[in-house]
Amino acid sequence: MSVVTARVLLAPALMLPGLLLLGPATPAPAQALANHNSNAPVDVDADRFEVQDRQDRAVFSGNVRVRQGGLNLDAQRLTIAYQGGPSSGVTIQRLDASGGVTVRSATETARGNFAVYDLNRRQITMVGGVTLQQGPNRLNGGRLVIDLTTGRSVIDGSAVGGTSGSTAPGSIGSSGGRVTGRFQVPQRGGN
Repeated sequence: MSVVTARVLLAPALMLPGLLLLGPATPAPAQALANHNSNAPVDVDADRFEVQDRQDRAVFSGNVRVRQGGLNLDAQRLTIAYQGGPSSGVTIQRLDASGGVTVRSATETARGNFAVYDLNRRQITMVGGVTLQQGPNRLNGGRLVIDLTTGRSVIDGSAVGGTSGSTAPGSIGSSGGRVTGRFQVPQRGGN
């Protein structure tokens, strides 16, 4: 099976400026990828590529890897929804990833079954057994919403209309529709 590689150049305003990750178990802003280069090109490679011009979308499938600066996204399938065409230029509207989605920076990792990056709203939503990890700290839930404009991230115990969060290895067990987490504390002298 051959690998298809494509370089997708997005306007700077449409780039993913950072993944927001890990605060207290309650919704709270946190900034990750503070030095992420949102002007860097986006590289995509996959086992298969299909353009669906009538639907204004491109589909990458099989071992999909997306790279931009220090940001990596891996999935089994990625659909890029766009407007325009060869004569007017292409404007990407949305990225939909499915099948074991992992979004990673040098220090943070988010995993889920599905991820949607809405470029117009500047929002990333991950659903289905979501896990956020930063070093030894981990949060589990059903849905993660990252607002790239305000810098606020929220994790819910269950996806809208979905089931409870992750039971991944190393998690605190089934979240039962609740957000669960484990946080490393600094080692202090004495007990």
